[in-house]
Amino acid sequence: MKVHHLNCGTMCPMLGRSMVHPSGKMVCHCLLIESDAGLILVDTGLGLAETAQPGLLPWRFTRIVRPLLEAAETAAEQVERLGFQRTDVRHIVATHLDVDHAGGLPDFPHAQVHVHELEHAAMLARAGGFERQRYRPHHFAHGPRFQRYDSARGEPWFGFEAVQLAHGLPPELLLIPLPGHSFGHCGVAVERGSAGWLLHAGDAYFSAGELSQGGKSRFGLRMFQRMADADHRARLHNLARLRELAASGQVTMHSAHDPDELAREQNQGSQTAA
Repeated sequence: MKVHHLNCGTMCPMLGRSMVHPSGKMVCHCLLIESDAGLILVDTGLGLAETAQPGLLPWRFTRIVRPLLEAAETAAEQVERLGFQRTDVRHIVATHLDVDHAGGLPDFPHAQVHVHELEHAAMLARAGGFERQRYRPHHFAHGPRFQRYDSARGEPWFGFEAVQLAHGLPPELLLIPLPGHSFGHCGVAVERGSAGWLLHAGDAYFSAGELSQGGKSRFGLRMFQRMADADHRARLHNLARLRELAASGQVTMHSAHDPDELAREQNQGSQTAA
């Protein structure tokens, strides 16, 4: 397998450089994996529909996060620039279904979408005001073929429980339950042969500084994290476990929104997995 690291949505939060990142920007870090099962996307970032019609996005997201909404950054256009067709994307593995992680689902209507059962249920229920903001009906109106996973079942992996293989995907790809940011949030681990394991941790943390013992993200990010958490205690519990894993040196990880982590992976070039 070959792993490409893509930015599928640049965001310029209103809180600015001092509270978010020295660049004043955040990214939507997605993976595109070439495999014998076809192309696999880990998250989709923002989609083509929003770049053409920004009003489709929730007003709170647009006002606070201020996405650039450039069509060239969408997964759909980046897949094509790499020489593939959109129909070559056979599978999408979602860390969760927030607007900035699942916005590109309609751009790949034939792909099977792998997601934890609790996340799928939360998307259907849209039970509160914040849930209605984070799960947008037009992202799912095409009737995605969901493959759902029970987060209570699975095998251990580096101290994490209920880890599962994704159905129909290579055994080098695993779903790691990391609830907290959303009820069905998960990480996606990819074994890269001699390069070791890579863990896409989604929104389990927002900046690399959080992985050091006692480390914190910048104040603006902490505010947004607290506001967005479906289960704050669960996210902090999983963050502590991720810190231990990072300190062990056994797994390389990145979050969805840290531009420095994205730059690190892109500077290393596309990686070949086992």
